[in-house]
Amino acid sequence: MASSTVTSSQPNRPPRPNLAFRHLRGQRSPSEFAAAIRRAALEIGEQVSCDARYIGRVESGEIRCPNYAYERVFLHMFPGRTLTDLGFAPRSSVRGRRARDTEDAPFTCTANPANATSETSGACEPYETQYPYDPYHPHDTYEESDVLRRAFMTGGGATVAAASLGPVGLALDAAAAQRPVRRVGASDAGALEEAVRRIRLLDDRHGADGLYRRAAAPLRAAYALLDAGTTRQTTADRLYSGAGELAISVGWLAHDSGRFDDARSHYAEALATARMTGDPGLEAHAFCNTAFLARDAGRPREAVRAAQAAQRVARPVGSARLMSLLALREAGGWAGLADRVGCEQALARAHALFDRGPSDADPEWMSFYGEAELEGLEAQCWSTLGDWPRAARHARRAAELQDPHFTRNIALYTAELADDLARGGRPDEAAVAGMRVLDLLEEVQSSRIQTMLAATARVLSPHRRASGVSAFLKRHASMPRVV
Repeated sequence: MASSTVTSSQPNRPPRPNLAFRHLRGQRSPSEFAAAIRRAALEIGEQVSCDARYIGRVESGEIRCPNYAYERVFLHMFPGRTLTDLGFAPRSSVRGRRARDTEDAPFTCTANPANATSETSGACEPYETQYPYDPYHPHDTYEESDVLRRAFMTGGGATVAAASLGPVGLALDAAAAQRPVRRVGASDAGALEEAVRRIRLLDDRHGADGLYRRAAAPLRAAYALLDAGTTRQTTADRLYSGAGELAISVGWLAHDSGRFDDARSHYAEALATARMTGDPGLEAHAFCNTAFLARDAGRPREAVRAAQAAQRVARPVGSARLMSLLALREAGGWAGLADRVGCEQALARAHALFDRGPSDADPEWMSFYGEAELEGLEAQCWSTLGDWPRAARHARRAAELQDPHFTRNIALYTAELADDLARGGRPDEAAVAGMRVLDLLEEVQSSRIQTMLAATARVLSPHRRASGVSAFLKRHASMPRVV
């Protein structure tokens, strides 16, 4: 990530918070605001690696003046405003201070920016400091490592955070905002863990589209809980683990509803949390979802690397089922690279590990991973490789095996089946499967599934005369479009 830092002539003076920039963020989390900045950059042909940590550094006043790329993006986002209006110091005054400093004192350069303090980091480069890292090596220092020190919520502390979690974490208790701040305890950690379970349950039944925006509130509350502090280490560990898992859950809702930039930012937050607390299970989970996202975003080599990193950090967890799922994530990456041999080898490992059976070491979040998911993910691999008959066999088996509780997954596997049948030259069977998906979409909201079904409809369009195809296409055309 490129960011700008400035050396001060008064190194002991704390930076002044940028309240104007914080006001512009409004009710969005740092991750959500960072995603908006990245999208704005793409609109004008810029490329910035903005993340939650950068937002925190700006709001804390550590970054007094952005580099030129960020300046162009900010002025595009907020037309009619100047850098000063956005809470930054004029570039001329920042440069002038640096010039005066170098006249009065010998110039020193911090050799490793990662080890520098906030006032001196990047002293060699006053406006743009690079933090090179490899996010797929489990022992590298990740650049978002202090993201949790930024509290999003104000005025209510831990009480507001716990109240906002509620059964799903969708509403803030206004009265609680006036109560005094207190230390958080085991009940707060329990509320956070329950919010994670509740969001996963709703996603399993109804899909991500209707949940993502609403799930941002409990995520903000979780980070407020972390800032409120606790006296017990066991409670602190539960809070950090819960916040990381919640970030992954919210990231998945963004992922499944097609908001890939938002998902990537949430997964990065979870990865930072895991590395901060030394939690290999959480780190493996974050890498697992990152690999899945990379595959869906058309970055198969990144998917392979993330899946391999997940397998390295997951070994101490001792869960064969977790290692099986991670091998499947790797297989998906190899399929995207059109490497059939690599894909088959990873699939063989996945099956061998799965056959070892469940254990007490299996993470709670893996409740979705059974034989149906194994078959479904393998179907996706063969589909990516263009082996439609084989993909259809696995997709059909996945839909048949899936527990009825997982309505969203039944719709997903059936949509995969419909597409594989359509591309494999069996339009009548594809139309039947497509009709089943349309029935399920009356209770499931998933952009992923709707996008898959739209692709199937395009493939079937030239086959309107085949049995059932015309009826499917007509019904599909009448369904509400993805917004």
